[in-house]
Amino acid sequence: MPPPPGSHPGTVLVLGGRSEIGVAVAERLARRGARRIVLAARRSAELDAEEAALRAAGATDVAREEFDADDTAGHAVFLDRIAAAYGPLDVVVTAFGILGDQALAEADADHALAIVHTDYVAHVGILTRLAALLREQGHGRLVVFSSVAGVRVRRANYVYGSAKAGLDGFASGLADALAGSGVHLLLVRPGFVVGRMTEGMTPAPLSSTPDQVADATVKALLRGKGEVWVPAALRPVFAGMRMMPRPLWRRLPR
Repeated sequence: MPPPPGSHPGTVLVLGGRSEIGVAVAERLARRGARRIVLAARRSAELDAEEAALRAAGATDVAREEFDADDTAGHAVFLDRIAAAYGPLDVVVTAFGILGDQALAEADADHALAIVHTDYVAHVGILTRLAALLREQGHGRLVVFSSVAGVRVRRANYVYGSAKAGLDGFASGLADALAGSGVHLLLVRPGFVVGRMTEGMTPAPLSSTPDQVADATVKALLRGKGEVWVPAALRPVFAGMRMMPRPLWRRLPR
């Protein structure tokens, strides 16, 4: 179990600093005493609203850093700079990702590869380096956002779902590898989230909002949980869905 809040006061780093869920998680941590928060994203100069929200929640030191998740070759330099400027790191939230266009991905291999690179390959790269950094530090907490889309991949969004399936497996294994190191990983499996990323799409049953996902995430983080489904009812639902015959499964919508 990770140490209680305040045992290792340090920086909260949000990778994907304009993510609604990532910022909502950081807001809740600020309300619980986190004072230094770093928002890392492309076009970081445009994060005025996100910074204002964090300061309103109680953060007194909000920094912005340029971060391109797809530039895996630059991850090491980026993390070295962050550790030197803002260390120690207490909580790191990996909140970047794309949905992509499934129809386009089926016809355009480059687009399919772009989805998988951002949603899986880039996560493998940054999480591997973060795990080494936090191990050396001796403590820290990682928050990784998977998705129920990766629990059993559906025909309607199989490119995105396959990337999330890979991330889910990688993060689960990494959590086991970190056991006993002082570093804790929380794996979050949200269902359909009604927000900017899904704007214009018909919400699926048992949908949630970024605030609901953030509430469940922070609650699980503070309790030392290893994983959390949002909403919790999705866990038994997907246990049953694993048994659904394939001809029926392939007809399910996104």
